[in-house]
Amino acid sequence: MFEHAFHVIAALLAVAAVVAAAAVKLRQPLIISFIAVGILVGPVGLGWVEGNDQVALLAELGIALLLFLVGLKLDPHLIRTTGPVAVATGLGQVAFTSIVGFGLGLMLGLSSVEAIYVAVALTFSSTIIIVKLLSDKREIDQLHGRIAVGFLIVQDIVVVLVMILLTAFGTAGQGDNLVADLALVLGKGVLFVGGILLAMRYLLRPALGWMARSKELLVLFALAWGIALAGLGDWLGFSIEVGAFLGGISLAATPYREAIGSRLISLRDFLLLFFFIDLGSRLDFTDAASQLVAAMVLSLFVLIGNPLIVLVIMGLMGYRKRTSFLAGLTVAQISEFSLVLAALGLSLGHITADTVRLITVVGIVTIALSTYMILYSAPLFARLAPMLSVFERSRPRHGVDSGEGAAAVDLVVVGGGRYGGRLVRQLLARDVRVLVVDTDPQVLEDIKEEGAQTLYGDAEEPELIYALPLHGTSWVVSTVPDRSVSLALLHGLEHADYAGSVALTAHNDHDAELLEAAGVDVVLRPFHAAADSGAAILLDKAGRRAGRDVSEAE
Repeated sequence: MFEHAFHVIAALLAVAAVVAAAAVKLRQPLIISFIAVGILVGPVGLGWVEGNDQVALLAELGIALLLFLVGLKLDPHLIRTTGPVAVATGLGQVAFTSIVGFGLGLMLGLSSVEAIYVAVALTFSSTIIIVKLLSDKREIDQLHGRIAVGFLIVQDIVVVLVMILLTAFGTAGQGDNLVADLALVLGKGVLFVGGILLAMRYLLRPALGWMARSKELLVLFALAWGIALAGLGDWLGFSIEVGAFLGGISLAATPYREAIGSRLISLRDFLLLFFFIDLGSRLDFTDAASQLVAAMVLSLFVLIGNPLIVLVIMGLMGYRKRTSFLAGLTVAQISEFSLVLAALGLSLGHITADTVRLITVVGIVTIALSTYMILYSAPLFARLAPMLSVFERSRPRHGVDSGEGAAAVDLVVVGGGRYGGRLVRQLLARDVRVLVVDTDPQVLEDIKEEGAQTLYGDAEEPELIYALPLHGTSWVVSTVPDRSVSLALLHGLEHADYAGSVALTAHNDHDAELLEAAGVDVVLRPFHAAADSGAAILLDKAGRRAGRDVSEAE
């Protein structure tokens, strides 16, 4: 229909804009609308992007840039704090889903080999989709977001190993060759990571320091570095995602990561549009209706079973039910890697086209429904919270103060991030006794070293109120600007008959008015306070300068 690739891209953007506008009007997730555009313009629809290399290339660039930015936001100390739970949860969920999925496949009449493929396909979740959703919700830097990204990266590494195993079995079929292939992969991995570490130590810092003289050059170098490592990772037999992620991590400890990241976000969002269009265009619905029952059974298993195993593992490791639940929702869908795995199995002759279609239908259902589950995770948790206590230890998160037996405090501060941490340090400098509540263990460890008492907990959990030393505490302050968190905390304090004063934080006029109407003693407005302080400083400086000018004139 189109003679030039530029015409295809222009038409895709026009259709995507119309469909996205309709989705916004109907309050539907944009990701779903972009996948729908892919289905519409794909082989089962208008046939615009069938075998279109340009769209596939833009999609791969979007994937690389997304994972590069994820790695860019990770500090080494964050990796250390979330590493154990990421590995345990990632591998535990892979093992659970594979075993149970294999049994379900056999029960649905699949052969042993087909059941293995289906089970493995159900195991992996979409790193790209989850990271995009968490980024849009501004949850990628929260504890559950970092843990989720961690175990999704573990899954990506596992899927690479699985594909290597399947390819080795399909081509060689000899045990000796399989062991040699795995040894080769391990050697490549060590050299790849080792080379990046050497570059971090001897190349990147001086190079970035010189290139920072020009912001355009700095961003161009960072983009080239990330895409180059993505390509190298793919060439070495890993994946674009793994290489790009490591590229981002290698720049995360530099002082330029914020400048780089802020300038690449818009480009990331533009390129990811083509990833979702490409994903939708690859979905095959031929004879899908004949496999509807099997697809529904497997979809329910992914939507319910995968989050449950994450809840169990993280609960055993001492995490709060809310953190476990929110992290668990991120594995309630299968990955685009699952479709790639199915295509690999078909090419090797291990499975039939019917099995590929079954996996495809499961992918469509789980990606669509899990998107809504993540977007509406807060009200979903509020409804399910009473039933989730079974997945939480009676004393969560060992190694962090529980609040019981703590000394009396003057103030309780909920939220120890940038604003809350600064507030707490100012109070400590004035010898005020402070208890800090947060869901991030690293924040609590840092602030505990400065003299504050700490409590690991979530303000939205009703049980938290009864762990606070409210008797004798004059103020409870929340620096979390989320309206639902503020109202939940206020409601809990009222039920606990707290007699002291309450200060909550708001970032906009609407939330501030709601909190004032609810009876809050003080509404903190960080941006207003910063602007007022900045204006006062500027006026003071301007007044002094004017005074000097008058004196000199006289």
